Amino acid sequence: MFEKVLVANRGEIAVRIIRALRELAVTSVAVYSDIDREALHTRLADEAYHVGPTPATESYLDIEKLVEVARRSGAEAVHPGYGFLAESAPFARAVTEAGLVWIGPHPEAIEAMGSKVESRRIMSGAGIPITPGTEDSVASAAAVPEFAAEHGYPVAVKAASGGGGKGFAVAHDKTEAEAAYSRASREGEAYFGDGSVYLEKYLPGPRHVEIQVVCDRHGNAAHLGERDCSIQRRHQKLVEECPSPALTPDMREAMGRAAVQAAEAVGYDNVGTVEFLVQDEEFYFLEMNTRVQVEHPVTEEVTGVDIVQTGVRISAGEPLPISQEEVAWRGHAIEVRVNAEDPGVDFAPSPGEVTAYEEPGGPGVRVDSSLRGPGLVPESYDPLFAKLIVRGADREDALRRLRRALAEFRVEGIATTLPFFRALLDDEVFISGDYTTGFVPERLGGMTFKPGPGGEPGETSEKSAREVEVEVNGRLFRVRVYADEAAEGERPRRRGGGTRRAAVSEGAITAPMQGTIVKVLVEEGQEVETDQPVCLLEAMKMESEIRARKNGVVSQVHVQSGQAVRSGEPLITLE
Repeated sequence: MFEKVLVANRGEIAVRIIRALRELAVTSVAVYSDIDREALHTRLADEAYHVGPTPATESYLDIEKLVEVARRSGAEAVHPGYGFLAESAPFARAVTEAGLVWIGPHPEAIEAMGSKVESRRIMSGAGIPITPGTEDSVASAAAVPEFAAEHGYPVAVKAASGGGGKGFAVAHDKTEAEAAYSRASREGEAYFGDGSVYLEKYLPGPRHVEIQVVCDRHGNAAHLGERDCSIQRRHQKLVEECPSPALTPDMREAMGRAAVQAAEAVGYDNVGTVEFLVQDEEFYFLEMNTRVQVEHPVTEEVTGVDIVQTGVRISAGEPLPISQEEVAWRGHAIEVRVNAEDPGVDFAPSPGEVTAYEEPGGPGVRVDSSLRGPGLVPESYDPLFAKLIVRGADREDALRRLRRALAEFRVEGIATTLPFFRALLDDEVFISGDYTTGFVPERLGGMTFKPGPGGEPGETSEKSAREVEVEVNGRLFRVRVYADEAAEGERPRRRGGGTRRAAVSEGAITAPMQGTIVKVLVEEGQEVETDQPVCLLEAMKMESEIRARKNGVVSQVHVQSGQAVRSGEPLITLE
């Protein structure tokens, strides 16, 4: 076993890995940017090294700096977690070339599965079912209607190196082909450095089900069963369950065999996840994630296998601790992702200071978090800051436990996804287990968000409220007190589908939050109407449209593509 490991990540996954290392009696080394100096992962690690300013491109993505810190600290291995450089073959090679051990699969497996086009080709050759699609990347949006002529609309347009919902767009008809192609290519280039795009038949109502695999370096492989990840917003997961309410034991066995076969096709040698779309009792290969997944805890809770420690042990040369025959599934586990997002305005980012933070506890409740009290959720990084995981004897028991835990979870100062999960437990479709990946767009508008310990959903209400205790006739009451929003100059609460209504001050459309301009959609002299998109802004790994709030003529464009902007900074001036 290693004596010291560098954790090349931040947030809750860095905390999770550091704790796993401590249980293995391995010294942990953290890295941190300026804004993470006081973060939990920085304080929890045995050692911590500064790697640069807050922007991710200058700190957690600096391969040379990370390798230099690993060598300087005396670490023997590097664990990349998820996100950032976790699926970077160049990073894996740089680590091994420096004489260190990469805690993950070998670089060739990362490359093979990192390209969606190449992975589809490999899976098809290995006999794994794949959705109908192009064998190679396509050169232009003109390929979309050509593909649709054979397979029909809608068409999924995907970045060849995409993942995590990025580089994914859907063309429902010919008029949407150009926009879908442009978005998938643009996001592929921005997030993965690869703007190439391929096409797939878009399945109308699938479930997103993935299989956890573990493979050692001695030829042993096994799967740990499935996770249902169908509750998503913008193709990014919100809820995960193990086992899936939709799979029969026979389907689990067939998909498990296919997942192991997929891993063996690329000589896989660590923990990983093979993702499938399930439609009408048929399943199709979607992609393989060559790293630990955000939702790994639900599998740990049901199987009793510590997936993070297993990955570390495999990289240290140990054989798998279990065989396929020894894997058993007991009970039911559900995970919900606590993001700094407002479900009342289409999950718009809501970073900032968490002024009150209280986790639930009790039997069958687990919280993996980047906080353990009031703190900061930076706008520079992903909005995920905590995960609530519950386990019960069966799904009904797990749902009861989830309801209780959500009632105890208190977060104030920012809007979060907690009210969405409370509303989810009142939705008959979710309770029945008969949901698909279309659940959120189909059901969100009819949900009523209930107040919890953290208050009402919505940026204005949660950020301007505080809780006080009042005793009346010997009985204790907890009361929410709201500030006078008009007096404080608060913006009206935003509504709408996936957009940000920019503030207008004396004709200037300003940025509603810090981020990066992806694209400017207007030019000087152009007439715009109320609610017309003027810019695309990327913040906290989410792309949002900035819309005008009045009619006018563009007199000045203050920004350009790729430019970083701060909250309140002028973007467009209207006359």
